[in-house]
Amino acid sequence: MAPYSKTKQCLCLCIFLCCISFAFTRDIPNIHIRAVNLGGWLVTEGWIKPTLFDGIPNKDFLDGTELQLNSVTVRKYLCAESGGGTIIVANRTSASGWETFRLWRINETSFQLRVFNKQFMGLDATGNGIGLVAVAEMPGGAETFEIVRNSGNSSRVRIKAPNGFFLQVKTEELVTADSKGDGNWGNDDPSVFIMTNRGGPKGEFQVTNGYGPIKAPQIMKEHWSTFIVENDFSFISSNGLNAVRIPVGWWIASDPTPPLPYVGGSLQALDNAFLWAQKYGVKVIIDLHAAPGSQNGFEHSSTRDGSQEWGLSDQNIQQTVDVIDFLTARYANSPSLYAVELINEPLSPGVTLEIMTKYYSAGYNVVRKHSSSAFVIMSNRLGPANPRELFPLASGFTGAVIDVHYYNLFSDIFNTMSVEQNIDFVYTNRSAQLSQVTTSNGPLTFVGEWVAEWQVTGAGKLDYQNFAKAQLEVYGRASFGWAYWTLKNVNNYWSLEWMINNGYITL
Repeated sequence: MAPYSKTKQCLCLCIFLCCISFAFTRDIPNIHIRAVNLGGWLVTEGWIKPTLFDGIPNKDFLDGTELQLNSVTVRKYLCAESGGGTIIVANRTSASGWETFRLWRINETSFQLRVFNKQFMGLDATGNGIGLVAVAEMPGGAETFEIVRNSGNSSRVRIKAPNGFFLQVKTEELVTADSKGDGNWGNDDPSVFIMTNRGGPKGEFQVTNGYGPIKAPQIMKEHWSTFIVENDFSFISSNGLNAVRIPVGWWIASDPTPPLPYVGGSLQALDNAFLWAQKYGVKVIIDLHAAPGSQNGFEHSSTRDGSQEWGLSDQNIQQTVDVIDFLTARYANSPSLYAVELINEPLSPGVTLEIMTKYYSAGYNVVRKHSSSAFVIMSNRLGPANPRELFPLASGFTGAVIDVHYYNLFSDIFNTMSVEQNIDFVYTNRSAQLSQVTTSNGPLTFVGEWVAEWQVTGAGKLDYQNFAKAQLEVYGRASFGWAYWTLKNVNNYWSLEWMINNGYITL
């Protein structure tokens, strides 16, 4: 029996060491995270809570709204020739990029119009003051226009130039700002355009700039104090969850006086979240969801007009590092701080791997300056990118985690999938994708966003339950854990609170 006992002891020791190796990521202890995102709280996403925008005057003219303007006389679209850098014409029979103008909102009636190549439409300073060009890289008074709607038909508009006159189309090649705009709004009036509003982002920039500096502070503080409250942390703790992932914006580091149009108060809300988390035994993952200039051009990164400009300047990157420095320093001593996510969903190819490597290295170092125990989460890039591209970098870091987001949405391949096909996709494709980024000696893996929603129509409760169960089973294999998107949402299946309360998900 002696040899057998010795073998058994060795085997037990090996198992113990393997468990320790799995539970520690280079000496940082890891619990398996079962989290929910607090989306739509400290970083606005209009689709999560549409009523937040209800009180904005001219709320269909927010920053980034895309307008196309068709002249009623020549029946052609207003166009920035060559996409910008030269004159404005009205000679296109259909509208695409060059014929689309993105609004920068000054107030409820005054706007600047950005063209395809990112210049702004304005008066030609080199001519007689009535010509229209798109040459300014940064807008000023000469690039600020008013949009005047016909009271009887809001799709008919006139554009008032900063010289006090209205744009008119004299010929397809000649657009000038010299009309009195006193016609009858008929089809014979060269100052009238038929406007197509293609919508735009509804994020933090849009809601704060839409309400303006007087009203926005009141609206946002009311939202922050009511959308997520202490009882939500009690609910989270009592329903099988052990963490929250909290999206924040870069402006939080300048609280209480962030740059306009942002308003102060979100930092106090985050402070409250840490206190509630400690009270109810919930861990906190701080997630930098919005970086200066926008890392992906989506509303949840607080883009102004859909542009993706974060990676275009060293200043943006350094400012983002400074935000991570600020947040980690503030919460490093909280027992609730579990991880810091350096940035959410950078988009390829606009953000290159070289930029991400540079930023993630700097971000990791500032986290470690303040905390040796917080995990550092690095989001994989969206778009064309190798899912293992961060491994050479992250494998050299203590407590590194790779974040992947899995949705059976946002791609045409899901449009015609049945209930069974969606569930099979999770068990087969998602399982393989997760295995590809999960290794025994590399960074941990985190499914930082997923949801039990899909493109299937007419699905029943049991279908949703099985779809959620499949994802919980597969994403439960992620070595760091998972986080559902999101806790609260007017769209029921996107709300984990609703899903739990109505018996669709049990943890």
